[in-house]
Amino acid sequence: MPWNNQGGGWQNGGNRGPWGQPPSGGGGGRGGQEPPDLEELIRKGQERLRNIFPGGGGRGRGGSGSDGGQQGGNGGILIVAALIILGLIGWSSVYRVDADQQGVVLRFGEAVRTTPPGLHLKLPFPIETAYTPTVTKVNRVNVGGSPDESLMLTGDENIVDVDFVVLWRIADAGNYLFNVENPEATVKAAAESAMREVVGESAIQVLFTTGRFEVQGKVQSLVQGMLDSYKAGVQIVEVQLQSVDPPKPVEDAFRDVQAARADQERLRNEAETYANTVVPQARGEADQILQAAQAYREQTVAEAQGQADRFLSIYNEYKNAEEITRKRIFLETMEDVLGGMNKVLMDSEAGSGVLPYLPLNELAPGQQRKQKEAQ
Repeated sequence: MPWNNQGGGWQNGGNRGPWGQPPSGGGGGRGGQEPPDLEELIRKGQERLRNIFPGGGGRGRGGSGSDGGQQGGNGGILIVAALIILGLIGWSSVYRVDADQQGVVLRFGEAVRTTPPGLHLKLPFPIETAYTPTVTKVNRVNVGGSPDESLMLTGDENIVDVDFVVLWRIADAGNYLFNVENPEATVKAAAESAMREVVGESAIQVLFTTGRFEVQGKVQSLVQGMLDSYKAGVQIVEVQLQSVDPPKPVEDAFRDVQAARADQERLRNEAETYANTVVPQARGEADQILQAAQAYREQTVAEAQGQADRFLSIYNEYKNAEEITRKRIFLETMEDVLGGMNKVLMDSEAGSGVLPYLPLNELAPGQQRKQKEAQ
């Protein structure tokens, strides 16, 4: 990572120190300011150490005392400088990764490892640098805020206005930080491209009715595939369709078309219901008629067959005994003819006292009724 991207340094405005602190003192240098005097800082630190340890920095008498004081001063400066350097090294060698973060360590600007949550050690700055981006936060990208983004062409050559939301989070902090310059813009562009592809393969009625969940799943899969190919280190959590509407200028006409289609569908359903009621009934009546015709045919054929067999049997008997058979046929025929008629039988020898014009046929039923009433 270049020094000018670390949030400090002389290249970011020329008025901040290596650790982001403005230089002290005035006069001379760039812009009337100059870096702090390191010797002055070391001297002040040495005096503070002498106050803490009075016996460590005393001066002797005479020339030898002056030489000893000079040597003691040089030794104190070295000690303070060593302590400062060690403190800086220790401070820049320890870093902490929170529970919702992932650590990425760079060595001379190259990512060398990722670290889980906790305290970790690294080589001191500027050899190694640690970044700790938050990886559990779910980010939100809205697509469809303008007509250029939301108007899409469907598979059946209709135009729809699509608004949707993409929820994503960091999956690999190293890839997220260094493989894509603007991850949010990349997610948005990939999501818009994937949605246009899926909408271009779908019919408009599918988008309005039953295909919304299927479209969301397809778009999520396509976006994740594109981001994985970029090694963006991003995971798509969910794609949510907010609205799928016709364009504003033709919305009223589209609503009328939809209402007409709904009426068409309703009438079609009513016709199918009527057909499902009438057709089975007609088929049942047709089956009933066919069964009755078959039964009549079988009955007629059976009766004809029986009559033919009876005729043949009578004919065979007639050939064996013609006189007897002829008399029997005559009697059976007369029985069939006279069996249902009202008859009065009279003895010709005893019928001399009976008036020939007496309506005996009409009296017989009345006489029978009287007999029934008497009983």
